[in-house]
Amino acid sequence: MIEILKLLALMDAHKRVVKISSKELADKIGQSFQTAARKLKELEENGYILRTIDKDGQYIVITENGEKLLYKEYLDYKKIFESVEEIFIRGKVMSGIGEGRYYVSLDGYRKQFREKLGFDPYPGTLNLKLPKEQAYLRRRIDEEDGIIIHGFKTEDRTFGEVKAFKCKIGDYEGAIVLPQRTHYPKDILEVIAPVKLRDKLGLKDGDFVEVEVFL
Repeated sequence: MIEILKLLALMDAHKRVVKISSKELADKIGQSFQTAARKLKELEENGYILRTIDKDGQYIVITENGEKLLYKEYLDYKKIFESVEEIFIRGKVMSGIGEGRYYVSLDGYRKQFREKLGFDPYPGTLNLKLPKEQAYLRRRIDEEDGIIIHGFKTEDRTFGEVKAFKCKIGDYEGAIVLPQRTHYPKDILEVIAPVKLRDKLGLKDGDFVEVEVFL
């Protein structure tokens, strides 16, 4: 199905509704009309495309699930052909509600931060609010495996898993942390570092800062 989905995407079916007959598709993939029609039906049944057929022809658009399937395929190929990659994501400094200090200070997380990230974090996080145009880059990060900081239990409660990515902000090494259970919306990014980044970089609420994230 990926082959057909990729062909449709190359025709911009992830951006707009395209008109294509099963015969046209069969010619493009070098297979029979019946095979092309069957594969389109499978894509539709699996929710990867929406298809409308009327007297004027067959109209197709790739759904969000179809885009996700293509994106996963892209990530697999990226891992094969590329080594370490970085992306640059920009956000506006904002004050948190103090939870970062609490969670970063917990021994169950702190020990793993030292072992897996290579530094003992300052007890607190730098919170960045991402503009809408940065949303795609945030999704890129979410799709990557990252460095897993395992959850743990205490007598009182259970603490969830955290996914982390090493990063650089200014001249300082750090990491972005993505708690798998959080009340923060997706447009908030939390950064930890061995120093207090606000002081070292002279940041205040409302300042924009760029983070180099290593995937």
